[in-house]
Amino acid sequence: MANSAPQVEVKLDALLPAEMAAKAEAVGVKKATGDALQLFVLAILAGAFIALGAIYCTTVLAGTSSLPYGVQRLLGGLVFCLGLILVVVGGAELFTGNNLIVMAWANKKVTTAQLLRNWVIVYTGNFVGSIATAAIMFLSKQWTFGKGAVGLTALNIANAKSGLEFVQAVALGIMCNALVCMAVWLCFSARSTTDKILSIIFPISAFVAAGFEHSIANMYFIPMGLFIKYGASESFWTTIEKTAADFANLTWGNFFLKNLIPVTIGNIIGGAVMVGVVYWFIYLRKTK
Repeated sequence: MANSAPQVEVKLDALLPAEMAAKAEAVGVKKATGDALQLFVLAILAGAFIALGAIYCTTVLAGTSSLPYGVQRLLGGLVFCLGLILVVVGGAELFTGNNLIVMAWANKKVTTAQLLRNWVIVYTGNFVGSIATAAIMFLSKQWTFGKGAVGLTALNIANAKSGLEFVQAVALGIMCNALVCMAVWLCFSARSTTDKILSIIFPISAFVAAGFEHSIANMYFIPMGLFIKYGASESFWTTIEKTAADFANLTWGNFFLKNLIPVTIGNIIGGAVMVGVVYWFIYLRKTK
């Protein structure tokens, strides 16, 4: 008599929101208690992955000035999705997505110290990965491609981001990470890689198309513009018919004070509060 093979049940249906909340809490506990060195290296990877999405976006937007504004933004948003796809599917630690650890914190599964430890390690690693990628891209001179169109686009993006008002940057950061964390939240329902990719495309392309501000992406976008502004040759400026003075907003001081700080504040509000705390309240809060 032949031995019967064990029956394995394979579930293809997406997880329901209550199950997603439980999964988000479990993932949050694991992230908050993870090895510091491993977190840091994974965070460097995430910074580089988001930078790759930004590189793709900058390259695609180069020379599209003849297209309607909305079409330009849509194209840039669709290709920028590469960054979060690499983070989620490839495995990496992204500060903005890790704002959802607040769900485990609110349920007292993670301490405040553990939450902040993760955020600080991951934020720092993201910065290292992003700015290192910008440095490599500057050395590659890819920004000179298209008769300088790629570099001009990088300068315009960085200059615009560096000229935001503080409150405006906070508000744009809030809306951005509400969408980013919704993309990560939707991925908790996924059963396959395809599910994850489809869950990412619309929220991420929406935030880019709408012009919202992502702190980790800006760790690439603005330093890349700064490297070009202060390191480009005279021939580059002649080719694009501009001078460094045309990008007056683009300074290291404005990078931190007018963008990175307010955008990070907004990202935390949009991700941790508007998504994490709300879904904790709905699905994980202990009721009598």
